[in-house]
This record gives sequence, structure tokens and C-alpha cells, in this order.
Amino acid sequence: MAEFDGKVAFITGAAHGQGRAVALALARAGADLAALDVARPLSYPGYRLAGADELQTLQTEVEALGRRILTFAADVRDETAVAAAVQQTATELGRIDILFNNAGIAAYGLAHELSEEQWDAMLDINLKGAWLTAKHVIPLLIDQQRGVIINNSSVAGLRGFGRMSHYTASKWGLTGLTKALAIELAPYGIRVNSIHPTGVNTPMNDGLAALEGTTPEAIAERSAGNLLPVPWIEPEDVVEAVLFLASDRARYVTGTQLVIDAGLLTR
Repeated sequence: MAEFDGKVAFITGAAHGQGRAVALALARAGADLAALDVARPLSYPGYRLAGADELQTLQTEVEALGRRILTFAADVRDETAVAAAVQQTATELGRIDILFNNAGIAAYGLAHELSEEQWDAMLDINLKGAWLTAKHVIPLLIDQQRGVIINNSSVAGLRGFGRMSHYTASKWGLTGLTKALAIELAPYGIRVNSIHPTGVNTPMNDGLAALEGTTPEAIAERSAGNLLPVPWIEPEDVVEAVLFLASDRARYVTGTQLVIDAGLLTR
């Protein structure tokens, strides 16, 4: 019997990068999935986001593993669309056991030079979107008297980063939201944790470098952030953290920040 047989995971930002890697890993471990992604370009941050084709290929790959999957092309800032996706998941897949709040963007800019639109986009996608999704999943978890919420924060949710004030604020907010939800939901047997990766080898990594007119390697060398001699970690490293926190192996782990930073925060 696979570790997540009979479980249903709801994943935002699921079409590529960390979200896709986690979705496929959970499917291989027996879970059925609801995969939500904006799946279209946005005016901000300006780099390429996942497309509808990637959401479709994710569905194909998950079904090839013998698991059920629902896909939703939706923006986490759209409460009506998020609520409908959660309700359809509960109706067609029967339940939600795991929420991985992964949808997010990143960008550079000095705080005093950011536009209000840029600030709002960052906070609304990274923080408000996580809250909105949790808001609609939580009643299902309460009814079940169990469940797991994992919020994908960042090392920027535990320390400051220059030229990323809006991103840092959103990720610190997500860390605080995690703590508050852990307190509120513990009486129902629901665990809430956040993960805090350093840079990850995903399309976002490439997109940020493109916005800077350079390469991911050059940015990693410039920042000299990681203590271990690696420029970044891989999506599979994030996968292992999520699978642990989602599993019964972490049954007494809640309100915790799991750092996957190659030593960055120790430097």
C-alpha cells in the first residue's frame, strides 16, 4: 500500500516547478490530486509562467500513474474561482486531506521604486491567495477532524532581502499565517507548517535571471548565499520536505518552519 493511498491533495501553482514536482510525487505515492494554476501570462512579474499546455500534460502524467486528477486554470486571487475549485474537488474526489499552498511569484525592485500595482500583485498572489485557498479548504478539514496544510514560504520569510521588499513581506506574512492557522486548527487535529527553500532550480529561477539580464549562475555567484557549495537546490529537495510534512511521520509536527536552505540562514 502506497503512503498516500486514499488521500486527496489540493495544490496551487501546480503546472510547473515545485508544484508540479510535488504533484507527481504525491501521485506516485498514491494520492489523487486537484491541480490549480493560473496557466496564463500575467503582466507582473513579466517572466514566463506556466501555460495551459503544462496543466494538460500534468493531467496526462498523473492519469498515466493510475491516479485521478482535476485541473483548474484559475488565479488564486479570484475567490469565486478558488471556492468553486475546492467545492468541485470535494464533490468529485470526495475529500481534501492535503493543501499545498505553492502558487507564488518573485521579482526585484527597490521598495521606494515599486508601483502600488506591483506591491499589490506580489502580496495578493503570495499571501492573500494562500489565505483564500486555505479559507475554503479548512471547513472540509474541520469536518474530517484531520488534515495538513503546507505553505511554501522561502528563506525570505525568515530574513530580509534587499531589492525584494514586497516578496520578503509576502513570505514573512505567510510564515505568520502558518503560525496563526496552526494555533486555530490544532483542536481539530489539523497540522499547519511552512517550508523555506533557498533558490530552487525551476522556471522561476530562470525568469528572475532573465529580468536581470543575466543567468541563474551569475545571480547565485553574486549572492554567495548558500553555505553548502551549491548554487541552488532541486525541486526534488522540496518534494522530500513536503512529503514528510504531509505524512503521518510528521503527525506531531505543526506550527513549524522547515528550512531547506543549503545553510543560507546560517551564514
